[in-house]
Amino acid sequence: MKRSFVTMNKKDLKIHIIGAGVSGLIAARVLENHGFSPVIIEATDRVGGRVKTDLIGGYRLDHGFQVLLTAYPAAQKYLDYKALELQKFLPGASIFLNNGQKLIGDPLRSPSLLFSTLFSGIGTISDKIRILKLNLYLKKKSLTTIFAENEQTTHSYLTNLGFSEEIITNFFKPFFSGIFLETKLETSSRMFEFVYKMFGEGHATLPKSGIEAIPKQLLENLKTTTLKYNTKVETLKETEITLKDGTCLKSDYTIIATEASELVSNLKNQSTAWKSCVTLYFETDARVIAKKLIGLISKPGTLVNNIFYNSSLDARIKPANELLSVTVIDTQSLSHEVLIEAVKEELQSYCGITTTKLIKLYHIPRALPRLDNLKYDMMPSETRLSNSLFLAGDTQLNGSLNAAMISGERAALGVIGAVSATH
Repeated sequence: MKRSFVTMNKKDLKIHIIGAGVSGLIAARVLENHGFSPVIIEATDRVGGRVKTDLIGGYRLDHGFQVLLTAYPAAQKYLDYKALELQKFLPGASIFLNNGQKLIGDPLRSPSLLFSTLFSGIGTISDKIRILKLNLYLKKKSLTTIFAENEQTTHSYLTNLGFSEEIITNFFKPFFSGIFLETKLETSSRMFEFVYKMFGEGHATLPKSGIEAIPKQLLENLKTTTLKYNTKVETLKETEITLKDGTCLKSDYTIIATEASELVSNLKNQSTAWKSCVTLYFETDARVIAKKLIGLISKPGTLVNNIFYNSSLDARIKPANELLSVTVIDTQSLSHEVLIEAVKEELQSYCGITTTKLIKLYHIPRALPRLDNLKYDMMPSETRLSNSLFLAGDTQLNGSLNAAMISGERAALGVIGAVSATH
């Protein structure tokens, strides 16, 4: 009788998802797979959350330099890689050091980087051996084990493994600072091992039409979900959603796939701390990095952390010029006007890049959540905040696209479990 009652009333249950980011879209997908018809309430005019792409001046510009790591288990489960037309980066980096350019990479996966890596002069022979050993070690280490380890800073982790301060300063720090969005490698060693393992087991990629192709594909796969755009939620109570315009919606179950502290009164003092960054897009006449590699400026104290020629991938609309993205993690409190000129000077001084013109500057105050006690997964029951409220989003686990997907799935399963228990 219970099963029959649930089946008959699934489509009548009012299930709302607050936020049409990746975790909210995954939650809707899982609910649909179990016969429910949820409603997504989104404050903006499109899906994606922090995963967005704009078309400006004939260029596709992602909101911040973002990549999809193909080894992410949740991404493999929920995304059609072929349909995304993924463009692969080479596994390595071009490091600008002492007025020169050094290429370093994984020669086992990209033979073209073998000699440049061996003779780059970055790090000792012992460092290169330790990198190979780290690759093999993490290949055998499960994700569950990684997230069960005691946490330490990434910097202390690398030091304890015996890496020289030279390779930490010239490679690990600039490379992973761009991923972790902090300059001292204070991020948990769990996150370092996870990301390093994902880089080693797959490819860093970008969809041909930009990073927003990911949430767009998730949206296209939804069949019975209703989306309400340009609809801002003011407050949430147990079974009631109050919108900014004063409208009250009744909700049997609600998944909060956005910052919950801003919506639920008893969470006001539990807001998430965020890491920020600035991404600038410039048009240039030529590329100074020939291969599909990220560029790093390893000198401490510089504004520019990493650069990448988006036009080196087969993803451009406007082929006449080169598109260069520049990531700044620490703006040193400079105004945007001063920052732009200072970045241009660093590009010229350290990389020999003359920028033609600025296309767009993105200041992203909420780029990555600042989290401790990082987790890979959680039980569906752990997403439950109250009888009818559930939490989703990468803030529940770790700052990654993979975590956003897992948390959305777990929150949806939490709702499904609650419905089964109630009926």
